[in-house]
Amino acid sequence: MSKQQNSCRQVPEILSDEVLGKMGAPPKTDAPIITPQELAEADGILFGFPTRFGMMAAQMKAFFDATGGLWREQSLAGKPAGIFYSTGTQGGGQETTPLTAVTQLTHHGMVFVPVGYTFGAKMFGMDSVQGGSPYGAGTFAGDGSRWPTEAELEHAFHQGKYFAGIAKRLKGGSA
Repeated sequence: MSKQQNSCRQVPEILSDEVLGKMGAPPKTDAPIITPQELAEADGILFGFPTRFGMMAAQMKAFFDATGGLWREQSLAGKPAGIFYSTGTQGGGQETTPLTAVTQLTHHGMVFVPVGYTFGAKMFGMDSVQGGSPYGAGTFAGDGSRWPTEAELEHAFHQGKYFAGIAKRLKGGSA
């Protein structure tokens, strides 16, 4: 988001409170609901979302589906974008989720900024379970009781800093 809009936003919920309750979904946050037009105003966008069956959650897909007007106008073309995510299990889509999400960015002509292996050796740690991949920072949510590890949080912070540097350079500033 631009300097004036550097806070989190959430996409509109498409499921009823009844369905969310049956799913055991966490309580709703007080983050403002984003509109597609806000994407056009941003200098760059890091999209974060949970995974459902190895892909972005339906709420996020519905939001992308609502960006047809931006696509028609090419309002997001050339804009840097990155992805971070959470999955419920170790086999739950730490790589398939960002890979399938890249198609949304590609159709808009956005510049996908993966974190790659710029986080260094911490990405290769085998002493504990940790999420994330070269596509972006990630965590394992489990049943909702697991919180991100220190390494996962460091990876996310690194991705944000790395992404901001790339976005600034693409906008014409120096990193």
